[in-house]
Amino acid sequence: MNDTKGDKKMTGSFHDEMIAILPRLRVQALSLTRNRAAADDLVQDAVCNALAAQHSFTPGTNFSAWMHRILRNRFISDLRKKRETGNIEDVPASAMAGSGAHEERLVVKELAEAMNRLPADQREALVLVVMQGMSYDELAAATGCAVGTAKSRVFRARRQLATWLYGEERDMSTVELRGAVRRLRARVGEQVAAPF
Repeated sequence: MNDTKGDKKMTGSFHDEMIAILPRLRVQALSLTRNRAAADDLVQDAVCNALAAQHSFTPGTNFSAWMHRILRNRFISDLRKKRETGNIEDVPASAMAGSGAHEERLVVKELAEAMNRLPADQREALVLVVMQGMSYDELAAATGCAVGTAKSRVFRARRQLATWLYGEERDMSTVELRGAVRRLRARVGEQVAAPF
């Protein structure tokens, strides 16, 4: 009987963690699909998969990495089936549409367009590290790659964005887009955790 109570506590904790991670999953899904409806469907499918596989999750391990991995695997499976992700939608610019700062919207739109041009693995790595504040270790666990590969993907994405946005290589830690990224993160409900 005590085992049953333990299972119920784990289930409650599991559901609490699931609810807490939903906004981060949606951001990752948007970075993968670049389409709001497809992102919502992807998150829903990943949550259903996780609930069905709840018994396989080991309490005390990295729930966030486990969920991000499920979402990514689901995306890859869907991509293999469809061979196409659908219409591209400019999510970051539309998220900023209500701010009233025209210049800021243009900067965010330019950033979003540049992000959409990045290879999917680099875009995903950059979103998870910069927008969601994941560590490189967490990114590696979530994407199933080595830590060095995770660092390389983020570095290459930053360098490529700097080249596209400024026409030259520049240290992305000092790019003027920091403020726009912070405000964008606040709009999607994320806390500022890592500088851009």
